[in-house]
Amino acid sequence: MYKKLLATFGLFLLPCLSLAAESQNVFVDKLTSPYAILAVVVFVFAYVLVMLEDVIHLSKSKPVILAAGIIWVLIAVLAQQTGQSTVVSESLNHGLLEYAELFLFLLVAMTYINVLEERYVFEALKSYLLRLGFGFRGVYWLTGILAFFISPFADNLTTALILSAVVLSIGRGNTKFISLSCINIVVAANAGGAFSPFGDITTLMVWQGKVVPFGDFFSLFIPALVNFLIPAIVMSFALPKNHMMINKETEKVSMKPKALVVIGFFLATIITAVCFQNFLGLPPAFGMMTGLGYLMMLSYYLKRKNNKENAQSHRAYFDIFSKIRDLEWDTLLFFFGILISVQGLATLGYLGYISNVLYHDSSSIFPALFDHVTQANAIIGLLSAIIDNIPVMYAVLSMHPPLSEGQWLLVTLTAGVGGSLLSIGSAAGVAVMGKAHGKYTFLGHLKWSWVILLGYFASIAAHLIINQSFF
Repeated sequence: MYKKLLATFGLFLLPCLSLAAESQNVFVDKLTSPYAILAVVVFVFAYVLVMLEDVIHLSKSKPVILAAGIIWVLIAVLAQQTGQSTVVSESLNHGLLEYAELFLFLLVAMTYINVLEERYVFEALKSYLLRLGFGFRGVYWLTGILAFFISPFADNLTTALILSAVVLSIGRGNTKFISLSCINIVVAANAGGAFSPFGDITTLMVWQGKVVPFGDFFSLFIPALVNFLIPAIVMSFALPKNHMMINKETEKVSMKPKALVVIGFFLATIITAVCFQNFLGLPPAFGMMTGLGYLMMLSYYLKRKNNKENAQSHRAYFDIFSKIRDLEWDTLLFFFGILISVQGLATLGYLGYISNVLYHDSSSIFPALFDHVTQANAIIGLLSAIIDNIPVMYAVLSMHPPLSEGQWLLVTLTAGVGGSLLSIGSAAGVAVMGKAHGKYTFLGHLKWSWVILLGYFASIAAHLIINQSFF
């Protein structure tokens, strides 16, 4: 009873980074070990501190990085007692590799965003929107719609970063508008990324896992649209009255030279990452790093050109390394702490037990409406709100439960949009939270989680009704 109670508690806290390649690579019988219990307590305490960031003003990366170290010390001690030290090394190395790929992907995406800002791309877009006469409500809907339709072809993280920068520029000084618009962008970007193989790392993983054919992903378009529109419509009624001066005579802001080249290189970088993954079997992060090389060569060219034009000043056009230095390192380090901590909890064996609870041992609460597998996939989406949807989907693919194509599409949808329930539930949310620090916050997002939850269940219902042929 004690063991089952602990595992059930872990069900809502511990969607793990991966199921080990071999089932023996976990401490299956150590769930109730004092070391395992203490690891859970440390993780939960650190996560509470993350949620209280706005209150205690402690950067979110600090508690989770410390927690990761403590958790792995506890695992190492337990491994020495059970003679499984090799397992610890293999599991930690796997977690570090997963984080390294995510880190490099984010590093390149954020660097491009910083350079686009330096080239006045977002200032020019702001000026264009103002001269078109868009107010707060118009910008809210425009950025949300753009996020929904851009993320399927780029990715939800990059889309959210770009459009949140526009919102921050236009809504400067109006925290309520920025908060609502950022929530809308995160929900829209996650929803848009859910119906395309290229829209999210999770959909790429499902496609590469060969459980859903390429064209069938687009059957999730209407459910994803429902997921975006319901909270967007409700939140739009809370937008502040338009205090922004709308002036069609607003001064036109011109982008700096080669700004369009940077945009082109950014698109080329995304294409490179997708092609590396799809055609060469190389990690997307490697394609992104290759794309960073495009930008670095452009930086060299512009520096040389500027020095020739300003021989006396020797002033560089822009320094690419300064843009890397200005990244949101708190966000990048937060990912390290979370993913490595969760990898440690996975090593303790929680994932196997959770898999049994979800897909085998549980029964449907409302059997007349849906079966226990649909219920499990809905819970998977809710879990992705607590931990990033990438490790959640990786866990499901590793468990590889016997699902129909309709159920694989459902878990793809729920893992993709479920992360919108909390600001820390998706890479897009965490990145925007770092970008709009103090304006788009965990508590600000949590205030509207109830309506996002309505959209979540409505999208599930839409999928079950529209895509019955896949079940």
